[in-house]
Amino acid sequence: MTHRATKHKFPNLLTDLLYPPRCPICGQPAPFGLKICPECRLRLPVIESKRCRKCGKPIEDFEVLCPDCAKEEHLYDCGLGIYMYDETMKRAISEMKYKGRREYGEAFGDLLYENARSELMYWKPDCLIPIPLHPARARERGYNQALIISEALSARCGIPTRADILVRTMETDRMKELSAKDRMNNLIRAFSAVGDCRKMRSVVLIDDIYTTGATIDAASAVLRKAGIDEIYFLAVCIGGGFMVSY
Repeated sequence: MTHRATKHKFPNLLTDLLYPPRCPICGQPAPFGLKICPECRLRLPVIESKRCRKCGKPIEDFEVLCPDCAKEEHLYDCGLGIYMYDETMKRAISEMKYKGRREYGEAFGDLLYENARSELMYWKPDCLIPIPLHPARARERGYNQALIISEALSARCGIPTRADILVRTMETDRMKELSAKDRMNNLIRAFSAVGDCRKMRSVVLIDDIYTTGATIDAASAVLRKAGIDEIYFLAVCIGGGFMVSY
């Protein structure tokens, strides 16, 4: 550890001692030096079944792709959601986004690193790109949870977070109440690439939840047009359901 790193570590330790971050699972102050209680780690909805080769959703042993990826051509290369989006994670994600629990994003960034180190080593991305919020929604919320997750992951893996490449140009309706078809229609023209992508070969999009893939696809379309060859994604949670027929 360098002197510079040590110098900046002490204020963080003091802050954690006086104002310990809350565990995203139980909501209580986490043990000193930790961001999640050891016993709460046992409650994380780990995916133990076989996964879709494209999006990482749980599938049956005889399948290679999930029903969605077998039917729809996604615009990203592949990706991974770490945990199932069960009731425990729904509560944690909701509190992170809507109740000011931004420290949960830091815990989730650490968990992404712990569970996706091999993927990051294989993909060799030039940077991490958090899915952006529209400026109006970012002002309302006070922060972008995907950016917090991405910066926490960057601190662990050393891959830089670039929040200056992809912007949200249209404020879209809240996605959780929309059908799969409406989600895609809702996201058309929602993103724009504004940063210099010419020297980038590979990027990883970072988000809190992957459901139908509409958000990741819309962002991927813009980045591919900007010249990026390989696009992957990492999400804290992934939904287990599949799209209904249009």
